[in-house]
Amino acid sequence: MSPHPDDHSNLLQIVSFVIGEEEFGVDILNVQEIIRPVEITRVPNTADFVVGVINLRGKIVPVVDLRKRFGMPRRERDKNTRIVVIEIQDQVVGFMIDMVRQVIRLDRGTIEPPPELATGKGAQYIRGVARLDDRLLTLIDLEVLLRDDTQAVLDSVPQRAAA
Repeated sequence: MSPHPDDHSNLLQIVSFVIGEEEFGVDILNVQEIIRPVEITRVPNTADFVVGVINLRGKIVPVVDLRKRFGMPRRERDKNTRIVVIEIQDQVVGFMIDMVRQVIRLDRGTIEPPPELATGKGAQYIRGVARLDDRLLTLIDLEVLLRDDTQAVLDSVPQRAAA
């Protein structure tokens, strides 16, 4: 069978979301679900960007506020606030974001490496930047985000609900 000109292997499906004025995206294959904020239990002695933990169908899931993690000012939750539940490398984590935007299909060829001048909090977590018709989409490297100091914090949070 010959390759079809509309080969989908070059396409990525990205869940795009907004934090502040910025639009970010993660690979949909890592997204377990998107939920409205539920009751979050604070965990003492964790980093300020760890909001706490939620009980998601019997599993304790740590929640990270990406706004705080990226050094953006605090914002009150509103009707658009969501938790994007991500699973990567057998770790389930919720990322609190300001608003989910849409699912986008991207050709891998439209993704450029992060700009060399990208510095500041959160810059090391940028996997690339995609040009869309009227805007730029910053793709987050979830493996780096979880491998970094966030992982050490998340490891200290219990992963199972009490039986």
